[in-house]
Amino acid sequence: MKNLFIVISLGGLLACQGQEPKHRKEHAPGTANEYMHQSSVNDLASRFESPERDAYQKPEKVLSYLGNISGKKIMDIGSGSGYFSVKMAKKGARVIAADVNDEFQALIKERIEGEKIENLTTRKIPYDSPGLEDNEVDMVLMVNTYHHIENRPEYFAKVKNGLKSRGELVIIDFFDAEIPVGPRHHKIPIDTVISELKKAGYTHFQVEVNLLPYQYIIRCKMGLQ
Repeated sequence: MKNLFIVISLGGLLACQGQEPKHRKEHAPGTANEYMHQSSVNDLASRFESPERDAYQKPEKVLSYLGNISGKKIMDIGSGSGYFSVKMAKKGARVIAADVNDEFQALIKERIEGEKIENLTTRKIPYDSPGLEDNEVDMVLMVNTYHHIENRPEYFAKVKNGLKSRGELVIIDFFDAEIPVGPRHHKIPIDTVISELKKAGYTHFQVEVNLLPYQYIIRCKMGLQ
């Protein structure tokens, strides 16, 4: 499959980053967030920071794909244990690790103190808002979290307001296919994501399907760059 580049001139949540427990039923009796709450935060953090995740998430490839982020202000929505937040901060970005969960926020604060990371802060956000000020950040990164958001066009319109005039939204999520990681029932196809983001007011999309084995990347730019 070749890389796709699409330009359309119309323009925490918790990260679900591992396999679902084996005891779950084959049908989907609840939301993606309800699935996540079946595991403890400590169990989830161990899974999120595991070598097994590194093998498929390929964080260095992702960071290289994002380009030079030094000095950029980035919000990591659904930051969880800080997997990407910490890595981006160590690349020189000014990072806001945003999540709905107090325990994950506490874990990141421990990492900030223990690793003496000065350019990483936390922000508790509600389920229905990114908690951004207008024109606050250069980039919003959302990894394995899109499928947890409800009322997505409304939510991502708020994200758009929080981006600077030449900012971008980067979404990484699981292919809608039978794969060994990710949610069993709540994967969202690329076409659906783009359709929802168009409703939210986004106009330019770059889609990458070859970089990662189990995930697509959708990059939404506020203007051609």
